[in-house]
Amino acid sequence: MKKIRVLIVDDERLARAEVKRTIANFPDLEIVGEACNAGEARQMVNLKKPDLLLLDVQMPGESGFDLLETINPVPEVIFVTAFDQYAVKAFEANVLDYLVKPVRDERFAKAIEKVRHKLSSSGASQQIFVKDGDKCHFIKLSELYLIESMDNYARLYFNDQKTYIKRSLNQLEKKLDAVIFFRINRAQIINTTFIKQVTPLPGGKLSISLKTGELLEVSERQSVKFKTLNGL
Repeated sequence: MKKIRVLIVDDERLARAEVKRTIANFPDLEIVGEACNAGEARQMVNLKKPDLLLLDVQMPGESGFDLLETINPVPEVIFVTAFDQYAVKAFEANVLDYLVKPVRDERFAKAIEKVRHKLSSSGASQQIFVKDGDKCHFIKLSELYLIESMDNYARLYFNDQKTYIKRSLNQLEKKLDAVIFFRINRAQIINTTFIKQVTPLPGGKLSISLKTGELLEVSERQSVKFKTLNGL
């Protein structure tokens, strides 16, 4: 049986203890750590690589949403909190589930069954979390096809939507899989699985059209790199 690696994030010690007591009834769950704030959790996510975060929303300093914005990629998430006014926002974010304290055992079991189903059917999908105003998004990297620089922000294109994240293109590029994502110029990164056609331009440059309809020009330097990587 493959274990589901769990990180518990809650500022209340008693709440963490209660979650651990509940998890003890599930032999396929393995607690890899616990954190009392976003800073600790950020370090543990990078170190322990959990499959699942059991995450409190409202904590001193940074909230659970703030934490998710700074992790890339983001594990699966179940919010566990006493404040049910966050429920609408959480479900709009396509979160796996949302549990209100005190958590009933049967409700926890249903949430974990969702985790099992998702991890067994598609594996741990690479995703990022973006909070844009009041809207929150879990974006699968496989659905993210274009990233554009907008000063200190980046505009993300996914499915038929777009949103903004307060991160530079350089910061994002370091976190993305270089096998799939390619920086075509100073202002744009593309998901190469969305390439429809590559066309040579005068002067050695390339033009790339995406399956989503965009026609993009590759800089001279990146055209050379793209040709080398793809044997063109």
